[in-house]
Amino acid sequence: MNWIDKVVRPKIRSFLHKRDVADNLWVKCPQSGEMIFHRDLEANQWVVPNSNYHMKIKSSDRLKSFFDAGEYEELDLPKVVQDPLKFRDLKRYSDRLKEHRNKTGMYDAVVLARGKLKAQEIIVAVQDFDFIAGSLSIAAGAAIVKGINVAIENKLPFVIFTASGGARMQEGILSLMQLPKITVAVKRLKRAGLPYIVVLTNPTTGGVTASYAMLGDVHIAEPGAQIGFAGARVIEQTIREKLPEGFQRSEYLLEHGMVDMVVHRHNLRDVISSLLLMFMGLPAVEKSTSIIVADQQEVEPKEQPISADKDDGLLSSVPPEAAHAE
Repeated sequence: MNWIDKVVRPKIRSFLHKRDVADNLWVKCPQSGEMIFHRDLEANQWVVPNSNYHMKIKSSDRLKSFFDAGEYEELDLPKVVQDPLKFRDLKRYSDRLKEHRNKTGMYDAVVLARGKLKAQEIIVAVQDFDFIAGSLSIAAGAAIVKGINVAIENKLPFVIFTASGGARMQEGILSLMQLPKITVAVKRLKRAGLPYIVVLTNPTTGGVTASYAMLGDVHIAEPGAQIGFAGARVIEQTIREKLPEGFQRSEYLLEHGMVDMVVHRHNLRDVISSLLLMFMGLPAVEKSTSIIVADQQEVEPKEQPISADKDDGLLSSVPPEAAHAE
């Protein structure tokens, strides 16, 4: 009986109660089909090493990689009315909110943070696509306005990373009202003489694109990001014409003057830091590899236009060496 207790029964238990193994240890690149170990992908800021495809990144991961030493203070978000229209589609909107809050650990689609970027204190807002497609709600609008107000009160630059499908339909006209509300706040920020930098990530669409995402002093886009108002399929069906290749992608928009630069995710810290130093009239702390800043000297603007084909100091699309998990 002893060998039955020691050998047979444990094997039967292990067969009946299989250990749960995570099914997301390997991630497939949507562009190349390459399989990447999730820890390597996370260490590389969710950029596929070989194809340089920029995958969606959680707000917490973005903030950790953006701020100095990954340290920042998350600001409390304003409490607003929940489900004002008592909306219901396949499920109650209130239940949908609870589901996404439990899933993401976020209050709504926007996270506010205060920290230092290369020793310069800034306020950052991040829209997280994982929370109901990053859609703009009353809570998200109030969060962005609060971030701008904190920036004005403390005379700090404001940087926002956009990723959204547009206004949240479950809140109807109340979500659309957030667009002019944020626009007014951005106007107050500019009157205070403070920089407003917009980083357009994949995807940024709908009313968000039509308002505060295109009101920045500088518009930076991540490579391959989809940026537009209506979807490409809707446009094609409306105008009954075939759209050009790469339509609504960041490189296409750069070529047509809708964004100022396309910057690899690994280079965002250097580029944004250099821009903020220039806007705030501060001397360069260190030389950046992405934008050349002369030490306390005026830099004459280049006469040659920025093109999507030729990569210069401003167009930081050349990826650095990929990181790997240890």
